Amino acid sequence: MTVRTRFAPSPTGFLHIGGARTALFSWAYAKKHGGEFILRIEDTDVARSSPEAVQAILDGMQWLGLDYDQGPFYQMLRMDRYKVVIQSMLAAGSAYYCYSSKEELEALREQQMAQKLKPRYDGKWRPEKGKLLPLPPVDVSPVIRFKNPQDGVVAWDDLVKGRIEIANSELDDLIIARADGTPTYNFCVVVDDSDMGITQVIRGDDHVNNTPRQINMLCALSEIDSSIQVPQYAHLSMILGSDGQKLSKRHGAVSVMQYHEDGYLPEAVINYLARLGWSHGDEEVFSKQQFSQWFDLDHITPSAAQFNTEKLNWLNAHYIKQADPTTLLADQLQRLALRGVLAPDAAKLSAGIALYKERVNTLNELADGLVYFFEKPSLDAAAVVKHLTPDIMPVLAELGGELNASDWQAETIHQVINDAVTKNGLKFPKLAMPLRVAITGIAQSPSIDQVMAILGKEEVLTRLKAVLK
Repeated sequence: MTVRTRFAPSPTGFLHIGGARTALFSWAYAKKHGGEFILRIEDTDVARSSPEAVQAILDGMQWLGLDYDQGPFYQMLRMDRYKVVIQSMLAAGSAYYCYSSKEELEALREQQMAQKLKPRYDGKWRPEKGKLLPLPPVDVSPVIRFKNPQDGVVAWDDLVKGRIEIANSELDDLIIARADGTPTYNFCVVVDDSDMGITQVIRGDDHVNNTPRQINMLCALSEIDSSIQVPQYAHLSMILGSDGQKLSKRHGAVSVMQYHEDGYLPEAVINYLARLGWSHGDEEVFSKQQFSQWFDLDHITPSAAQFNTEKLNWLNAHYIKQADPTTLLADQLQRLALRGVLAPDAAKLSAGIALYKERVNTLNELADGLVYFFEKPSLDAAAVVKHLTPDIMPVLAELGGELNASDWQAETIHQVINDAVTKNGLKFPKLAMPLRVAITGIAQSPSIDQVMAILGKEEVLTRLKAVLK
């Protein structure tokens, strides 16, 4: 049997970290087993779904490089198929019309809660052998309910959580079609997984409560069509913030594309997601291809994973260091343009990237650090007070003259600065820090001689003169 997995997000918001991890694990499982990975958009919640959310999902998948073999399939385009299946279930007796009004159901719910009972449908319109049903009211459009088994248990061997059993007496008769005829979420999922031949359903553990209902519906459909099989299920634990609380925006529960905007490489995000609840020995850094070769469900922890921004930053810094120079150049051209730096000198930019990429955690930090190579910086007021002191200004003026007369190579510049340090009885930082402030606007930068070499003699001397006035 060909392995077929799916990622089935609802387009009611962005593709977030939890969804991206589910997509990654489903993708990797299919790749590992030479199978197929399917993208399905579950857009039946018309009120909350939007084209923008659909596009955000597609953009996120593309940016992460999670290519799908089939899809995207849209549930709203499959309505005719769902209605055909519902009619077959009505004919087989595994579904029935329910005429209970909203008012009746609400009164029933209040009564059950008052008696401290679990709210559930009372089966008034459920057909049973020898049961006389009421006459259908003319003023109520019926819903259609699934006739869930009332005895025994529904059980499955979860590929992450192990054996799970739920008594059928805990499950009531789920509505599978609303009064207006539109099918409901759990029913659509069952038909889709069946029609698409899904063999393993890998999804978040917030779906565990849906699984017994879906298994029972699949079993009912298999009595109509013997080719229908119940897939295996693997429910991934939730992702918590570093403080152990539910993941929120402050922890990183933002759109996957926000990570792109914030300066993360997709390779780093993929690598980090892969380690959220899964491990391969002590391996920390690996490619998407390696992950798909190593991935299994046996090494997924059933306990919650914790999101750690510092770990993500560490991985991102690693991938920035290893990134292709041409790729980094193209990225930084775009990020600098957003900062108002248009068409910078390519050679100077490449040299600046090579100098700075060892020091940053994100591509935004890299772009921020490169701006002063192309624009005269605003001097940090606190740094000016601290470092551009009256006693150092004459030394800077003398240094400017020595630099003007020297060759413009990093090694030569370093020697000129060293000579000035020795001549004036200073320690190197006592001159290098004021020099940084004068040239870059801040007191922290890579090696100042290399920065000056990239900037060029004319620009360096111009900036020095500006602070010496």
